[in-house]
Amino acid sequence: DSDLSMRTLSTPSPALIFPPNSPSFQNGRGSSTSSSSVTGETVAMVHSPPLTRLTHPLIRLASKHQKEQANIDRLPDHSMIQIFSFLPTNQLCRCARVCRRWYNLAWDPRLWRTIRLTGETVNVDRALKVLTRRLCQDTPNVCLMLETVIVSGCRRLTDRGLYTIAQCCPELRRLEVSGCYNISNEAVFDVVSLCPNLEHLDVSGCSKVTCISLTREASIKLSPLHGKQISIRYLDMTDCFVLEDEGLHTIAAHCTQLTHLYLRRCVRITDEGLRYLMIYCTSIKELSVSDCRFVSDFGMREIAKLESRLRYLSIAHCGRITDVGIRYIAKYCSKLRYLNARGCEGITDHGVEYLAKNCTKLKSLDIGKCPLVSDTGLEFLALNCFNLKRLSLKSCESITGQGLQIVAANCFDLQMLNVQDCDVSVDALRFVKRHCKRCIIEHTNPAFF
Repeated sequence: DSDLSMRTLSTPSPALIFPPNSPSFQNGRGSSTSSSSVTGETVAMVHSPPLTRLTHPLIRLASKHQKEQANIDRLPDHSMIQIFSFLPTNQLCRCARVCRRWYNLAWDPRLWRTIRLTGETVNVDRALKVLTRRLCQDTPNVCLMLETVIVSGCRRLTDRGLYTIAQCCPELRRLEVSGCYNISNEAVFDVVSLCPNLEHLDVSGCSKVTCISLTREASIKLSPLHGKQISIRYLDMTDCFVLEDEGLHTIAAHCTQLTHLYLRRCVRITDEGLRYLMIYCTSIKELSVSDCRFVSDFGMREIAKLESRLRYLSIAHCGRITDVGIRYIAKYCSKLRYLNARGCEGITDHGVEYLAKNCTKLKSLDIGKCPLVSDTGLEFLALNCFNLKRLSLKSCESITGQGLQIVAANCFDLQMLNVQDCDVSVDALRFVKRHCKRCIIEHTNPAFF
């Protein structure tokens, strides 16, 4: 991979010392690890640069002979860096141990724009401190080239580690700390305040995080501090269970440029929180409020204010949403491409009809576990949504083979059909397969294979 921006920094020596059998720093192209037990704790260390010469005279003669044969040493530094950019991380680490010159080149900041740490036992705080210190060698206290930090699943990450990132990475654009439940609002405050270019933030599973703001008061209702705004466009707060409407109000007031927002299983969010969101964040394209059981048709009326900008909406298992809420979305969000309404048992054929007639460009629809949807609703879909590619009808008790045949006869581009736990015949499944040759059918009929 020649794209320097995709280089993953796995080791700081470039080699980290881990406990035995702990592949904590990985890369899709390879990884480099060495084992050592230091008081039962994982630590990060930077090795000293290799010596330029060996002292034994015979070895010195051999080295001189090899140097005469190594034409690669005649290449200028910029050419060497270009060559190194094609190497996977583990090979780059090996190159760093050849000689002092290669060691310095291997640590060129242009080769390390991404830090990716994984593993529950990794001492992430210490690793981040060592890594950023080493990458700041040419620009004291600042990593100007570092743009992405991914430490998802590192449960030992604390506020101290995020503070290190905030202090040393002013050009940070992407931060993923999903599953790191030890971080708090204070750490998030430091990052968004000191990293003005941050656009992508994933704090899913961080149960202590309740808001994203430029102020330390989580419950502030005023406008952003001194008119400043956070440039975050992508925010994932899935499983942030303690997020409430006031926290969502704060987020909306500070992150007005949001285009992608995921609030899955934020169970305390209500229609009032969505009202705050729509006041400030009018550019949202993708929104998920799945499993937010207090969201109802009134919340759908607020979401409908996004109008044609909304392309992706997930309201799965929001049991208070009925045909009324679907009508709001269908009427105003005509360019909707994806809708997940699984488990919304109040949706009927009338809601599906209104959706099909107004959102004709729909490509993916999940209405599984909606027992009131029948073949009549499928017929409306088939006659209006010709671009449908994915359709899930799992556990729809009123669906029969006749409805599936109507869909297959009109939606030739269908690529995925889920009819698990539906009472459909083998003949109907074969009909779908004949007309939609690229379609993958998920079913529970043992007679069809």
